[in-house]
Amino acid sequence: MRIVLIGQQAFGKSVLDAILEADKDEVVGVFCSPDQEGGRQDPLKAGAVERDIAVFQPDRFRSEEAIDRFNGLSPDLCVMAYVTDIVPMEMIQGPTHGTIQYHPSLLPLHRGPSSINWPIIMGEKRTGLTIFWPDEGLDTGPVLLQKEVEIGPDDTLGSIYFNHLFPMGVEAMLESIDLVRDGNAPRIVQDESKATYESWARARDGRIDWSQPAGQIYNLIRGCNPQPGASSTHGDERLRIFDSGLGTTNDPGAEPGTVISSGEEGFEIATGDGSVMVKRVQRPGAKKEPAAEFASAAGLKIGDRLG
Repeated sequence: MRIVLIGQQAFGKSVLDAILEADKDEVVGVFCSPDQEGGRQDPLKAGAVERDIAVFQPDRFRSEEAIDRFNGLSPDLCVMAYVTDIVPMEMIQGPTHGTIQYHPSLLPLHRGPSSINWPIIMGEKRTGLTIFWPDEGLDTGPVLLQKEVEIGPDDTLGSIYFNHLFPMGVEAMLESIDLVRDGNAPRIVQDESKATYESWARARDGRIDWSQPAGQIYNLIRGCNPQPGASSTHGDERLRIFDSGLGTTNDPGAEPGTVISSGEEGFEIATGDGSVMVKRVQRPGAKKEPAAEFASAAGLKIGDRLG
């Protein structure tokens, strides 16, 4: 098949590499976001240029020029790998076999742009990925293929994505392309009664309320690690919190947000029903550092308050 790939960054490049390595289809064009001034070149663009594949970087995918260039490639299939812009239906429906797209959740659950963060933040025990046929809605098209992943008690956004959803997603894309080529790709309508949607997980969503249960706070920190980063305050400074764990010290009389223990591993903060061990933090304008080093440098001691 003649394939046009729309995507970006490392995931997009890995999908491109996998399609070319399989050597069953021809990638006739790559569409990715415009270069950012002063930023590094998109890995997907670099990979396409290296292989002499035509690259298009429209300011707007919905522009007439972008649509004409896309359709001028006469694609049999469009593959969307990590797409954050709105792709018009003229592109989605243009190829002979249509368009397939990767989404890192078990649709119809967790539609939206931060679909890896929210299952962890919400304390769910499983997530996964979906390859689906996009339509006019947001992540609403028929499902082609799904793969499930367990969310372990210590998993973070980073570990779920890089250890599971990234490599499994590349494999699922190849598997889906094979199904399309062979004429065996299903179109399973999503059950709207089970659909959920969440918007971007932003910095404000990661603000910690220490009066909440320890498990809930721990899930928030894990689901925001590494982006957007959970946060509290120390004095007048915002303190981003990354690596953490459920605490073992219990001080029922301590006000939530109070430092109740400190050691080489980090420091424990009292919560609404227990404590959370803070292991790695970041101050404004500084690099991430072990929580014990921060505590020493900042003079943080037992009885101090965060938040």
